[in-house]
Amino acid sequence: MTTFNTRGPLCINISEMKLLENSSFEALSSRLCVETGDARILGRIESYSCKMAGDDKHMFKQFCQEGEPHVLEALSPPQSSTTSPPQLGKSSEDGENPLSDKCCRKTLFYLITTLNESFRPDYDFSAARAHEFSREPSLNWVANAVNSSMFSAVGEEFNSLGPELWSAIDQEINLQSCDIYSYNPDLDSDPFGEDGSLWSFNYFFYNKKLKRIVFFTCRSVSVLSGYGRGSLDNELNMELDDEEEMDRLSEDRFPSALCV
Repeated sequence: MTTFNTRGPLCINISEMKLLENSSFEALSSRLCVETGDARILGRIESYSCKMAGDDKHMFKQFCQEGEPHVLEALSPPQSSTTSPPQLGKSSEDGENPLSDKCCRKTLFYLITTLNESFRPDYDFSAARAHEFSREPSLNWVANAVNSSMFSAVGEEFNSLGPELWSAIDQEINLQSCDIYSYNPDLDSDPFGEDGSLWSFNYFFYNKKLKRIVFFTCRSVSVLSGYGRGSLDNELNMELDDEEEMDRLSEDRFPSALCV
């Protein structure tokens, strides 16, 4: 079902970012889509280029309202603010107070465009507001939050998956050089607020020098809702197709007469 976000006064059809191919991320995303008892886990890791072409620059100027890319937008405090010291990590935004909960509109444009590309065509985040995003205080906190959520969801299996996951992200984006943002929607018209949604997290690892964002999104939905069944069925069908292909190859190599 298509849902359109109409929460903000500025509703611009933000253009698409370029999805970068990464076989490690594809394999990890497949392993992050599982069913665990009464819940389905739907996770994805994707890499996007922030380099803008002609149409992108035009849409960016519209988004920035007459070309003010360095105007700062107030963000919400990170969700960790109640459980960790209220200080933020080093900011890469030019002219920005490293202790402030703000980012420039150019960065906000990248974050919203990443959401649009990741969830198109079913959802439109073009009207998302700055207060729905936060800058996270540290990589350690984000890693601990992700690991805790995933371990609670899938159990011991995440002990082997976790190190692979963080290693792949680090190789793609260089985590120590990233600003980390999160998207915390108001749940009115996002996939994270649909019936059956139990929990979710959405993290953006933004490397300004590489002009690249790695987006890690995961949500848990109730089995009773039926949501996400399609994603798991697709994974199962792919596995069955692979098995059938192996069977055909075996038959080709060893004809039945020879086997007898």
